This record gives sequence, structure tokens and C-alpha cells, in this order.
Amino acid sequence: MELVWSPEMASKVFIDTVNNCINFQESDEAEMISAMAGGWNPRLIVEAWLGGSEITTSIGLEIAARNLGGRYVCIIQNESLRSEFVAAMEEHGLPVPDLMVGEAKEVMARLPEVEFMVVDGRRKDLRELFGVAKLSHRGAVLLCKNATRRRMVGFRWELVIGKTARLVRSVIIPVGQGLKIAYVKENPEYEKSPSKNHSRWITKIDRKTGEEHVFRG
Repeated sequence: MELVWSPEMASKVFIDTVNNCINFQESDEAEMISAMAGGWNPRLIVEAWLGGSEITTSIGLEIAARNLGGRYVCIIQNESLRSEFVAAMEEHGLPVPDLMVGEAKEVMARLPEVEFMVVDGRRKDLRELFGVAKLSHRGAVLLCKNATRRRMVGFRWELVIGKTARLVRSVIIPVGQGLKIAYVKENPEYEKSPSKNHSRWITKIDRKTGEEHVFRG
């Protein structure tokens, strides 16, 4: 069964996020992201947080996960940022979600069936985070915020998601500092590929010596 859009839940989560972010001057991006998370009804929401003053998206995702009864995991690079995140959420009277501290490859390996993922475009490990994510067989929605940053030059979803997934559609929305969104599904061709689990033995003959060389390709 694929991810199914629910406009009713999207609307409910949007309103709850607006009410919780009423004291923030700019919260349009967070409200949109949270509404999308609510509408797609993901079972696992993942955010890669960078730090700083941008806590509104995390607030919106926590609200979405709570309404959906799903799991929200926030990936943080070090213990200092972890303390900053916890303090920010508690300041607004919100529960702290599951926090995972560490490098992208190590952390994402422990998170199977990702269905909704948000990464700050200012993170240096941006491409790696998306690239190593184990996406759900139901499909996944991937979002990159702060997408107009210099680090995003040359960014293409097709190059990031790898061979295990295929891009169904993508869009760029001019909210905040730019929001890149992609909807992806499993790539059936990858499952059929013999190179996925099996390597080939290749034989080469040295014309000068006549020796046969065999190596794994």
C-alpha cells in the first residue's frame, strides 16, 4: 500500500502548527512542511537538524507525528546541538522527540522504512543523508529546506537518491529560503538487476604473454 494523501489531516496539522508558532515572525515554511507531513500520513518522520534559531520546523513535525500516532526522529550532529534542541523544544512546552546523535551514515543505517524526511540545505552531509536513507516500500517524501544556498548548486534528486529509488515527481516552492520537494518510490529495476547481489567474474588474456587473468567485476 502506497502513501495516501489526506487533506483533512493536513488541514488539522496546519492549524495546530499555526497556533503553536504564533509568536514566530516567519513560520510559513514550518506550517507548510508540517501540513505535508500530516497529509501524507507517514509512519516515520526524520529530520536532520542543523541548529541555530530554526526550531519551527521541528515544532511542526512533532505536532504532525503526535496527530498521526507516528514516530518522529531528529538527527543531530553533536551533544552540544542536542542540548540546544532539547532546550528549544522545552521552552515552547513541547515533548522532545527521539534524538539520534552522530554521523549521517551511522545514524541512517538504524532507521529503516523512512517515509518523510526533512534536511536543512546548509548541512555539509546533505547529499549523504538522502543517499543512505532506507526508504519505505510505500514510497517517501523528501524535503530540502534552505534550498537556495550556495551548497545546493548542482543538487539533483536523481543523483542523490541512488539506484534503489526512482523519482516520481519533484517541485521547488519559494517559501523561506526555498523548499525542494520530491516524491520517490522503490525502483523495481534495481530489484531485478543481477549486479545487486551477484558479482561477475571477468577473464582477460594478456596478448603478449598469453596469461589468463581472472578478476571479480
